[in-house]
Amino acid sequence: MNNNDSYNFGVNSGTRNHKGAFVRHTAYKLIEVNEAGWAVICQDQATCHYVDPSSLRVINHPDGNRVGHSV
Repeated sequence: MNNNDSYNFGVNSGTRNHKGAFVRHTAYKLIEVNEAGWAVICQDQATCHYVDPSSLRVINHPDGNRVGHSV
C-alpha cells in the first residue's frame, strides 16, 4: 500500500476475524472478498484481517460524503 490508498471502511462493534479475535475499530482498506467469502481488509501493510463482509460499514468523510462503497 502507498500513501494514495484510501481507507474507507470500518467494522461493526464486536467484529471478529477468521481466527475469532476481535478486530480493532479503525479505518481499513477493502482489498477483496475472496472465493471463500471472507472480506480481506488492511489497516496498513502489516495488519490485515479476514472478516465477514456483512461486518463492514462505510465511513463517512467529515464533509458528510461517503468515502467507501457498499460491499
